[in-house]
Amino acid sequence: MSEIRELKRPIREKASIHSHIKGLGLDDNGKAKFIADGLVGQAEAREAAGVVVQLIKQGKMSGKGILFVGPPGTGKTALAVAIARELGEDTPFTAINASEIYSTELKKTEILTQLIRKSIGVRIREKRLVYEGVVKDRKIKVARSRLNPYSQAPVEAQITLTTKDDERTLSVGEEIAQQLVSLGVKKGDVIMIDAQTGQVIVEGKAKGFEGAKTYDIETTKVLEIPTGPVRKEKEITTTLTLNDLDLNLAARNLAVTAIFSFFTEREINEDVRKEVDRLVKDWINQGRAELVVGVLFIDDAHTLDLEAFSFLTRALESELAPILILATNRGLTKIRGSDIESPHGIPLDLLDRLLIIPTRPYNADEIKEIIKIRADELEIELDPQALEELTKIGVENSLRYSVQLLEPSLIIAQRNNRSIIKVEDVVVASKLFSDVKRSVKFVKEYENLLLK
Repeated sequence: MSEIRELKRPIREKASIHSHIKGLGLDDNGKAKFIADGLVGQAEAREAAGVVVQLIKQGKMSGKGILFVGPPGTGKTALAVAIARELGEDTPFTAINASEIYSTELKKTEILTQLIRKSIGVRIREKRLVYEGVVKDRKIKVARSRLNPYSQAPVEAQITLTTKDDERTLSVGEEIAQQLVSLGVKKGDVIMIDAQTGQVIVEGKAKGFEGAKTYDIETTKVLEIPTGPVRKEKEITTTLTLNDLDLNLAARNLAVTAIFSFFTEREINEDVRKEVDRLVKDWINQGRAELVVGVLFIDDAHTLDLEAFSFLTRALESELAPILILATNRGLTKIRGSDIESPHGIPLDLLDRLLIIPTRPYNADEIKEIIKIRADELEIELDPQALEELTKIGVENSLRYSVQLLEPSLIIAQRNNRSIIKVEDVVVASKLFSDVKRSVKFVKEYENLLLK
């Protein structure tokens, strides 16, 4: 059987634009609360999205997709993120702008195939023989590196693991020794070593373990000292996407000369995908895995062309497809690369398969609450008058422009030795940075001087 290892994903930054969204913010009857789970307003759209979530959970979204239609800055992406959050913590969520599929490196169909497979997860459950315990002692033996003769690399290690009931000293080879060094495993860490693959997982730091260094502020999880034997069978659950498995299998088929190449920019052979599908099917039949249907969100869907739309239409009809969510801010417009006019720049045969959810502009109260949420997320303090001024700017110009002024206003406040943003800071920031309306006015004023 092909060996598939867990692929670590990068940790998202705390203050990303939608990091505060936890769900759709609905009550038990499916009605939207004014402020809940990081969302504000858009009651009708959130309630419609709640119905979609129920349809997905009941397996009744086959052959259907979702289209969010509304002016810029009305929460279309936020609603797509909220749907993924409602479906579960490990639900794959892939978000792209439609223009990203036009790459000089890969074909459109290849990029779309990868996106679809990124949006379908495989939850793998298996009992594995593992060594788990608190690191009591570790000794690393190093030697001259085979790749670089001027540096040293770990070649083997001796590590002692202990629990409340057992203690074992293990001798491990080069691969595990390298992981112990790269992961920074220290005395007092709770670790697990997979006996079959040799993968090392640092679970946290043992609470009150004798001889282990502790700090007032810890970035690692603090755990109780494990009980039972060090060597045990344990059920491990890992969720990977089909694309993760494709890359993992394909990478091992590469020649040694391709070690330092950027494999993710290459086309994946169809034989690799067939092999992965066969493996996943076997795991499901054996009861070791289950499929997790994720969400593929494509923003600015009007920039897709007929070929891409045809591909997505066919994908919706397939037996295994993610939940397709499109978003657009266009009305009646031409489909890219053609003279065909269509609502939202999307072919009518695909539109007929989509549940269309409109999003409407936010009112003043909603804009105020959204600004407060973003300020809290960015850890920015606002004077009440500054909040009112930002709300006014959001109503007169746009919510996005108002939110974008938060951090420039903070810089201006800090220059004046203040940590709280006052109304004068917002006024200065708005003068320094133009909104779209003022930018258009500027272009018209200096039209004769600007290059054409």
